[in-house]
Amino acid sequence: MTATAAQAPVTAGGRVRPGAGLRQTATMAWRSLVAIKHNPLELVDYSITPIMFVFLFTYVLGGQMAGSPDVYLTYALPGIIVQNTLFMTTYTALALNTDLTKGVFDRLRSLPIARSAPLIGRITADLAKHVWAMLLMIGLGLALGFRVTGGFGGFLAGALLLVVFAAAVSWAAVLIGMLAGDAEKVQAFGFTLIFPITFTSSAFVVVDTMPGWLQAWADVNPVTHLSDAYRGLLLGGEVGRPLLWSLVWAAGIAAVFYPLAMRAYRAKA
Repeated sequence: MTATAAQAPVTAGGRVRPGAGLRQTATMAWRSLVAIKHNPLELVDYSITPIMFVFLFTYVLGGQMAGSPDVYLTYALPGIIVQNTLFMTTYTALALNTDLTKGVFDRLRSLPIARSAPLIGRITADLAKHVWAMLLMIGLGLALGFRVTGGFGGFLAGALLLVVFAAAVSWAAVLIGMLAGDAEKVQAFGFTLIFPITFTSSAFVVVDTMPGWLQAWADVNPVTHLSDAYRGLLLGGEVGRPLLWSLVWAAGIAAVFYPLAMRAYRAKA
C-alpha cells in the first residue's frame, strides 16, 4: 500500500488525481477486508449478532406480538435487518477510533494519498460486511419460513436501499469515531442514538398500536420509512412513499454529516 501511494500521480497543486484517489480508496478498502483473513473473529460480530437477533425476535417475541413466530417473522425480519444494519455502523466508528488512538492515521496522513481515501475505504469495506450480514439474515429467514414474495428485483432493490442508507449513516459514525475519546464512548454514543430510533419505529411493531404522541414521532422517524420501504420491496407491498422518504433522509444525513466528518478528520491532521 505504501509503494502504491508513493507512486500516486498528483496535480501541480499537490492534489491527488481522481483516478489515483479511486485506486487508493480501493486499496484502503481491501486493507480493511483482508484483515479478516488474519483475524477471523472480526467476522463474528457480523455473523453471530444477526443470527441472535433473528432467533430472539422470532421465537421470544413472535408468539406475543403476532400469535405465531412464523407470522411475526414475515413482518419483523425486514425491520430486524434494518436495525442490524444501523447498529453495525457503530463498528465503523469503533474501527476509525482505534486507528486514531493507535496512530495508524498519523502514518496514513504522511503518505501522498487522497485525504478522503482512508475514510471512504473503511466505509466501503464495512458496506461489504453489511451485505454479508444481510444475506446471512435473509438466508436464515428463508430457512425459518420467510419468503421474498417481492421477487428477485425487489430483493436487489432492497439490498441497494440498505447499502445507500448505511453509507449515509456511516458518515455520522465517522464523526462519532473522530470526536469520541475512546472505544467506550463510541459505543455509548451509538447505543444512545440508534437504540431509541429503531425501537420507536415500525421496524418491530405496527405504528397504529403506539400511543398517539409516539405515533407522531414514529411517522417521521427515518427508521420507519426505511423499514416500510425495505419490507415493501421484499414482500411486494407499498413502496413509493416510504422509499422516497428513505432516500430523502439518506441524502439529508449525508449532506449534514459528510462535511462535519471531513472537517473533524482534517482537524486531526
